Amino acid sequence: MSGVSATGVGHHLSSSSATLSNDPFQEISKIPHSRFLERQLVLADLDPATAKLAIGFLGPFLSAFGFLFILRIVMSWYPKLPVEKFPYVIAYAPTEPLLVQTRKLIPPLGGVDVTPVVWFALLSFLNEILVGPQGLLVLLSQQQV
Repeated sequence: MSGVSATGVGHHLSSSSATLSNDPFQEISKIPHSRFLERQLVLADLDPATAKLAIGFLGPFLSAFGFLFILRIVMSWYPKLPVEKFPYVIAYAPTEPLLVQTRKLIPPLGGVDVTPVVWFALLSFLNEILVGPQGLLVLLSQQQV
């Protein structure tokens, strides 16, 4: 009997011997690809109603932050903007903590801060993968129970 526990890091019990394997990657490699994806969806434990709820929160959240990063890209063209004043603070305050941390990994290239572009790309990718027309949460929300 071969399988993965509900946590995904369970023990592998071979039918020929009672030896336990603690390597979850070894177990995952033994599961056929389609079964692996099926188990990952089961491990996520998202029923269609929960997936719809997640779409309802994540969709607007990712879109709003994507828009804020577009504003930050445009604001970066005008370095003397008073970012601590209204209306600029609306885009500056929620995005700057993320950008500060990202600038430590990706310093300005030729004097140009590319971190808002990196975050916009990342959020666009997540938005498409999770809540896009063929996104994972959309597909989960359309499953028949």
